[in-house]
Amino acid sequence: MIAYVTVGADDIPRAKQFYSAFLPALEYGLKEGPEGLSYALPVKPGQSPVFPDFYVKPTFNGRPASAGNGSMVAFEACSQKQVRDLHAAALAAGGSSEGQPGFRDSYGPHFYVGYLRDPQGNKIALFSSNQSEPGRDG
Repeated sequence: MIAYVTVGADDIPRAKQFYSAFLPALEYGLKEGPEGLSYALPVKPGQSPVFPDFYVKPTFNGRPASAGNGSMVAFEACSQKQVRDLHAAALAAGGSSEGQPGFRDSYGPHFYVGYLRDPQGNKIALFSSNQSEPGRDG
């Protein structure tokens, strides 16, 4: 099980603007500290933590943050509409598009996805594979 994912950012306020445009809609709560941003899913009393957490941090070595070539973090939305809405919100909050929301021929018929880059260049996917919605083939 993946417990957490961390991406680097040189401009934490700008990263906060970007990630706060869509992560709260996916139920992630934000805790801020001198070490950066920590987004986590809610935990009910008596329940174990729900993973993965998502962290946005300055680099530990003080050098500029860089996006990993081939790295991507994917967040699941509940519907195709939510993918479109959150993709648009993330673009308005400083992201750039790496692929408009839609179906992709190389994935399953219900996999609906939009791709983004955060202000630092980290690649993000927002997807839904809701079986109750129309699929790619109809």
